[in-house]
Amino acid sequence: MQRFIALCILLVPVFLAGYGIKLMRDTLFQRYNWPFDLLWLQFFAGVAAFLIGLYLIGGFILHRDRKNNKVAPKFKK
Repeated sequence: MQRFIALCILLVPVFLAGYGIKLMRDTLFQRYNWPFDLLWLQFFAGVAAFLIGLYLIGGFILHRDRKNNKVAPKFKK
């Protein structure tokens, strides 16, 4: 059960990054999405969502690899 909950928590940043990619793609094809009236605002919101999702996924992987001693010496605390 704990692994299932961990998987569900890990899927949140994945979906956030995917939504960011969708917003940037829609901006490229000039399609407006509901909360955004300006394309440049939609694009930067997509970049922000993508970077936040990528940061959370990368932080999780780094934390897990540090715990298992699988990182390079410069990434160890």
